[in-house]
Amino acid sequence: MYVLFLKELNSFFSSLIGYITIIVFLAIMGLFLWVLPWGDVNVLSSGYAGLDGLFVLAPWIFFLIIPAITMKMFAEEKKNGTIELLLTKPISDLSIIGAKFLAGLCIVVLSILPTIIYIIAVYNLGSPSGNLDLGGIIGSYIGLIFLGGIFVAIGVFSSSLTNNQIIAFIISILICTITYIGFDAIASLNIWGSWDLVVRYCGISQHYSSISRGVVDSRDVIYYLSAIAFFILLTKVSLQSRNWKK
Repeated sequence: MYVLFLKELNSFFSSLIGYITIIVFLAIMGLFLWVLPWGDVNVLSSGYAGLDGLFVLAPWIFFLIIPAITMKMFAEEKKNGTIELLLTKPISDLSIIGAKFLAGLCIVVLSILPTIIYIIAVYNLGSPSGNLDLGGIIGSYIGLIFLGGIFVAIGVFSSSLTNNQIIAFIISILICTITYIGFDAIASLNIWGSWDLVVRYCGISQHYSSISRGVVDSRDVIYYLSAIAFFILLTKVSLQSRNWKK
């Protein structure tokens, strides 16, 4: 599993696309936070030193960045015909999926890591200097990593469905969008009565908003871990379906 994990990381960073993906994420984030005067998202024009804009923007950028990271994980293996060789190695399907998932999550964390520079900048921009809710920011980063974990699990599942990276990319975007804002949209129709809140809590957005306030609730953590496990199991079922077709 560890060898496969390193192989996935090396595969990502051995191509220019890998570096471009991370650079694009940081460039878009930097533009909106420090350059473009877009509402309260821009730190310099918001009137207070905070990083709320980062945690508002990140999920929307993740919609594109994470599917781009995960789209080739299984799709490329299928296209090159190496998937059968991989799956016949003395390693379980879950270990293969886990290695690819952890590699994707590691790349997401490495993409987020440079944004620590923003914390230093905002810390010094405060009046007085250091007037910053570091506890809340740490909680928000935890929520962001969990969110990235769910999107990576979705991306790995999407990649297992096809041998076409573009199709995997599109499927991943659609599922990420539906799971993040779809349940909120359905709940907002007010047709479920007392179940509206239940429907809303099935979506990722509600839990991300909760943990982004800096409060790490065990219910949100359980939700994230359950959602990740669900899509990993779906990926396992998708891979096992190759045996049903024989």
